[in-house]
Amino acid sequence: MMVHDIKKLLAFAFGAVALTAAVQAAPLNQDAGEQKVTVAKAKTMWDDSWVTLEGTLDKKIGHERYQFRDATGTMPVEIDDEDWHGQVVNEGQKVRIHGEVDRHAVRQTEVDVDRVDILN
Repeated sequence: MMVHDIKKLLAFAFGAVALTAAVQAAPLNQDAGEQKVTVAKAKTMWDDSWVTLEGTLDKKIGHERYQFRDATGTMPVEIDDEDWHGQVVNEGQKVRIHGEVDRHAVRQTEVDVDRVDILN
């Protein structure tokens, strides 16, 4: 192998490593990757799909689990205590939730919420 070929190979290898590092450093939840959907649509989506839904939290159904409702139906959502960021949401208050679809073999499909926005 000639020195020129070795330089090309090394340049390619370093470029591949740099690209891989940049992709791995990118945040997983990018707003561009989220789709604004309805409950009915979210129930049909692939596991780990990023979604945004607008509706209300009807009631608490378990530890960090709530029933979410929009015009197309209801579904459970999981909101970790730290993801409230000090906000207080009353039952029936309109919210926008951002998270990912979580499909379970045993339980029904739900959304694992990363962020809750209170709407007026």
